[in-house]
Amino acid sequence: MGASSARAGTALITGASSGIGAALAKRFAAGGHPLVLVARSGGKLARLAETLTREYGVKIWVQPADLARPDAARALSAALKRRRLVVDILVNNAGVLQQGQFIAIPAQRHQDLIDLNVSGLTAMLAQFLPAMRRRRRGRVLNVASIAAFQPVPTLATYAATKAFVLSLSESLSEELREFGITVTALCPGITATHMLTAATDSNASLAKLPGFLVGDAAKVADEGYRACMQGVAIKVPGAINRAVTLASRATPKALLRRVAGALTG
Repeated sequence: MGASSARAGTALITGASSGIGAALAKRFAAGGHPLVLVARSGGKLARLAETLTREYGVKIWVQPADLARPDAARALSAALKRRRLVVDILVNNAGVLQQGQFIAIPAQRHQDLIDLNVSGLTAMLAQFLPAMRRRRRGRVLNVASIAAFQPVPTLATYAATKAFVLSLSESLSEELREFGITVTALCPGITATHMLTAATDSNASLAKLPGFLVGDAAKVADEGYRACMQGVAIKVPGAINRAVTLASRATPKALLRRVAGALTG
């Protein structure tokens, strides 16, 4: 492990096996950070860890976990304590998306979104923030979405969970500032990941989106990393996404719902 790695804080990244999570793992590794990679698929994590160790020479620990399970965050924290690993940077990226009319989606699937996107993320914060506060230092990067800024018909539950993430992140950013802890909400737009592929299978109109509206996971990760290290409270990657977010905040809610419904229906 090089000198830069020795100085950089250890980053725990959830949902690291693919998409934005894997891109974030690569970006933090490039920054010299030792990594703890968390996802359900231990095999994918091991392959990613091998690649990143070879490319960047950083120390990487693989910790498979299903964070949608009620006790998963506590068990993960206990496992890291046994290995005497200190988490300096917590990256809550694990999440799931379901596209479709609300009543057409099974009740359990709605609960799955809440269990991971809301309960799992909150549990991770509850486990790792107290130690950061005691040390009076730490960083948190919570991956939300531009869907957090407005209602999104056919993504109703997903958008609601991301609104929770954004609101919680903003509150914690203020609560923890005096303890030397920064909290950043990363709010990407539509990004080329397996999530988009799955959503396209449910809604063919998504396949017709122009290329300039679909973000690149590596670029999203790069902007998220810089925002986290700078302690920026909210980061919306991409000029178009930032323009859409600003417009949504200035648009009456009733009109916003109608427009969103027309675009996603």
